[in-house]
Amino acid sequence: MLIVIEKVLTQDQVAEVRDALMNAPWHDGKASAGGLAVNRKSNQQLLDSSDTAKQLQQQLLTALGGNANFISAALPHKIYPPKFNCYQQGDTYGNHIDGAIMTLPHSGESLRTDISATLFLSDPEEYQGGELTVETTYGAQPVKLAAGDMVLYPATSLHRVNPITSGERVASFFWIQSLVRDTDQRSNLYDLDQSVQSLTSVLGPEHDDVVRLSGVYHNLVRRWSDC
Repeated sequence: MLIVIEKVLTQDQVAEVRDALMNAPWHDGKASAGGLAVNRKSNQQLLDSSDTAKQLQQQLLTALGGNANFISAALPHKIYPPKFNCYQQGDTYGNHIDGAIMTLPHSGESLRTDISATLFLSDPEEYQGGELTVETTYGAQPVKLAAGDMVLYPATSLHRVNPITSGERVASFFWIQSLVRDTDQRSNLYDLDQSVQSLTSVLGPEHDDVVRLSGVYHNLVRRWSDC
């Protein structure tokens, strides 16, 4: 299931991030590609060890922590510190699947990649091509969002970034280990939570049906959670 979360960053925040990245220490993105993907990847990435990266990682993590829709969709347990990449004319990243287990850089803990995330920092009119294309049971789904918007998709998905034919595509990307490992269960919980929120706005939080449905949601989280 692909879930689009709009306005994770405001336009002012996007502008701040883009300004910080303008003179950032970029390096060849192949350095972080797995063995099978290294020949499919052509882009630039921000050095994770740079002061710019650390500052922007914290800014994005703060924004994510305050975004109720992200929390509902991802049910995050651990988040890999956001990375940043830049695709220019001719750059691409061919079909690949993200690694299943990653090591968190500061703690050394393992993170199971349940969800992949891309936060767009360039508006669609700034570049041609460059669609994030995710293979789903319903076929290939191209994604090209407004700056500040983000897409979540199962990390088990085959996906690619189509070649850039003109312009520049800047984005952040990262992975989430969810409290609920199973994609279908997580999708059902998201739909249920959205319904609870919608009913709450109409009926109020103390209505019997809202309380009952909210209880169903939390009991399912309790049953399906890894924790």
